[in-house]
Amino acid sequence: MKSFKGEVLRWDWREGVLELTLDRAPANEIGTVMLGELEQFVSAAKNLAAETSACIISSAQPSGFSAGADLRELYHGAVALNEKDRSAGVREFLERTHAVLSWLDEAPFVTIAAVHGVCFGGGLELALVCDVIIADKMARFAFPELRLGLIPGFGGIPRLKRDLGNGFVRDLLLTGRSVNATRAHAVGLVPQLAAEGEALNLARSTAAQVTKFDPTTRTAAKKFIKPIPREELRQEIAIFCELFTRQAVMAGLKKFVENTGPMPYQP
Repeated sequence: MKSFKGEVLRWDWREGVLELTLDRAPANEIGTVMLGELEQFVSAAKNLAAETSACIISSAQPSGFSAGADLRELYHGAVALNEKDRSAGVREFLERTHAVLSWLDEAPFVTIAAVHGVCFGGGLELALVCDVIIADKMARFAFPELRLGLIPGFGGIPRLKRDLGNGFVRDLLLTGRSVNATRAHAVGLVPQLAAEGEALNLARSTAAQVTKFDPTTRTAAKKFIKPIPREELRQEIAIFCELFTRQAVMAGLKKFVENTGPMPYQP
């Protein structure tokens, strides 16, 4: 399937480039609907892989790339379950999400995240599976999970450690503060900066450059330079599930859900 339009995302393939556009108001929160459509995308991408050189992931929402996991859905689903079922439910969701992101992480084509606005939590974890993050100058990045009593659960810590090392990870994770695109560029998280509103255009020109290279060589180079931290990813799921059963987490999620501010996901 070379094109698709669902409830919360769409994709289109042309001339060797696959474009995935997230489009769920207000900020592309990743819940069960988004995950289901991402699974459909991965299935389609596998079938298109042999004729695909690059994949661009971007957002049609003006608020940004993605604010992360759908915490409202997570909370309401959790309160309806006992502790055992709650842990099993969140583990299933995490394992499905990891399957999608890990496939994108090691996809045989080049993946490019075109980021604007907020790129927080699970949204940053989605960007981190991409080979290249291109951000406009107004983008901001954060892991605010600790304020909920949690750690990132979609593979963010192992992938950020792989790319940047522990020092920046500790600063981002333990403070919960967001960093701007200039800082993200300085530490190497964002290799290419774009003018405001130009991240997608720059991503498209980068993808056009990628299509010039031999696919076998490109795939071999990516596999060599970008190992998948599988053991740490498994450990992250286990830690997240253990933390998720605590009452402090439910209290933090309840506080978030009851926040009536315009952007409760802001750290």
